[in-house]
Amino acid sequence: MEEQSHGPHGAICTGFDARRTTHQSCEVRASMSSRQFRPAPAPGASQFRLKIRRSEIHRVGVFAAQKIPPGRKVIEYAGERVSIQEALRRLRKIWARKGSKHFYLMRLNRYWCVDGAVAGVGGQWINHSCDPNLAPRRNHGHVLLFSTRQIRKGEELSFDYRFPGNSRPVPCKCGSPKCRGTINLN
Repeated sequence: MEEQSHGPHGAICTGFDARRTTHQSCEVRASMSSRQFRPAPAPGASQFRLKIRRSEIHRVGVFAAQKIPPGRKVIEYAGERVSIQEALRRLRKIWARKGSKHFYLMRLNRYWCVDGAVAGVGGQWINHSCDPNLAPRRNHGHVLLFSTRQIRKGEELSFDYRFPGNSRPVPCKCGSPKCRGTINLN
């Protein structure tokens, strides 16, 4: 995928239009700069060996450096905890600038988001897939990513961003035979 995004690609949105910054129930990702890029997940971020490298899905991704069994916590989607209002402020600032627009916010609940661009541990680099191998679980103020099936060594980690079906369609590049064509739910 090209470096410049043409929409909230890289965003995890549920009921949220990042262009108009109208909130229904934000599940979005914040901005990325090269100085924030980690070549590897933070030490201790996962009980499994993971690598961050170029992805065929989008820019960079997280890959299993060992086999991961099903039903296991793989990594936390960590970062700075911000209010929905602060998340909206950050999105407006990002959309106002020129060039690439990438977001790393994920909704905790109807009041809070996690900004993976600030103090993320590697989970923010996990890409979308229509046939994911991870699923998020929210638990006591944390977003944990669990394996949904056995993950092979070298396989890219992914979860379904589940953009709302009523928002602007965002093309999906996951390459899965089960690809629905957009990141949006139908």
